[in-house]
This record gives sequence, structure tokens and C-alpha cells, in this order.
Amino acid sequence: MSPLITRRRLVVGGVIGAGALLTGCDRAIEVPAVRKMLFAGEDLHRGLQRALTDRRALAREFSVAEMSPVFRSNGTRDPGTPAYAALVAGKFVDYRLTVTGLVNRPLALSLAQLRSMPTRTQITRHDCVEGWSAIGKWRGPMLGNVLKLADLRRDARYIVFHCADTVGGNPYYESIDLIDAFHPQTILAWGMNDALLSVPHGAPVRLRVERQLGYKHAKYVTGIEAVASLAGIGQGRGGLWEDYGYEWYAGI
Repeated sequence: MSPLITRRRLVVGGVIGAGALLTGCDRAIEVPAVRKMLFAGEDLHRGLQRALTDRRALAREFSVAEMSPVFRSNGTRDPGTPAYAALVAGKFVDYRLTVTGLVNRPLALSLAQLRSMPTRTQITRHDCVEGWSAIGKWRGPMLGNVLKLADLRRDARYIVFHCADTVGGNPYYESIDLIDAFHPQTILAWGMNDALLSVPHGAPVRLRVERQLGYKHAKYVTGIEAVASLAGIGQGRGGLWEDYGYEWYAGI
């Protein structure tokens, strides 16, 4: 099956017909009945995925020789705000990654502090819902170690990522649960392909959550928030693209 035909489109296509599936059926997400069926299908898919797969298993890692010669950027390529431009001009010296919410020790980590933490380097494949894939090398601390440093509270259930960019005028955000948050391949990448992360790829820090599709890999991360529920954040679906109809759990 082509990656262009996502699980989301298959669910919608079942409602409005295969012909519409191939002609831009995403507009159907605006129909309340379709939205209701879509999200019900997502809950079913998530339950089946968890029951049938080992979510703690490692994603495949590749050799240097297998790295893609070109790794295209996607989504926002520059937040374009005065605040972000000032950070870029100052080489991110004033950047701070905040860790807040249900933690006993709130943090405000500089890029230098993040780079001084024990790092993981991994060469993995990025699979995008737009239908392309690329293999790249990523480097950064494991998210789980950052959460341990913040002393996550026992009532925390999800980790929300707040970002410097916007889509359609809405602040970008994304979220994962604790299974993915503490997966060893889930890292806060500050390096890509043996260089510092570039602006188009999400500088200075982006999430790499290797067991999920590309839209879950939030770029330009400025804040991490531990929460008990996703309700009340955005439209309560767990991410900006999810608010537009994408699945919250995009496991691969």
C-alpha cells in the first residue's frame, strides 16, 4: 500500500467511497458524522496496535552507507517570528527548553546543557505521510533521561511538546504517551548528519520518536509539559495535525 494512502484516508474512504479517496477526500473531515467515525476508528486502531505489537521494540537502525544523500525538510521550514529570528541570530545562546507540568523539578535547559547530557546517536528512517522516506543520523539526549531529571510525577500520563512555529495561525504542538516517551530511541535531537540541526529541520531541538510517522516528530521544540490528560490542549486531540483530523497514534 502506498504511504500516500494513510490509515486516516482509508477510514474516510470507507465512508464516502473509493473514488473520493483518490480525489482529495480530506475535506470530508469537516463533516461531523465523518469526524465521529474517523475518531472512533482511530481508537479501535490504537487498541489493536497496542494489543498486537511490542511498542518497546526498537525501530530498525541503518549503517552510514545507507544514509540518504538528500534528506528533505517538511512542514514549517522557518517559524519566521521575531523571537525565533533573534535566537537564530544569537546562535541559540538564549534558547531555553522548559520542562513543566506534572514534574517535581521544573527545568529550563540551555542548548549547551542539552548538548552536555549523555547522548544517543541513531541512524533511522523517517517515513512521511506525504509519501516519501529518508534515512538520516540523529543525535541528542534521550527524552526519558530529561524527564527523569525533572522528576516526573506519578499522575503524569502524556508528554506535550510546545513549538516555536505555527500552522494556520495556531501554535504547533504534539504529544506522546509515556511508553513512547521512555522508549530508548525517543530523543531530543540537536544534531543531524554529523552537524548541528539546521533551521529547516527544526533547530535547535526537535523530537525524534522513531516508532511513529514523521508528523509526530515535532520541530522547533521550546517546551515540554507533562499532563494527566490531553483535554483542554488545543482541541483535545493531542496535536495540531490531529486537530485537523490526523490520527493521534501514528505507530509504524
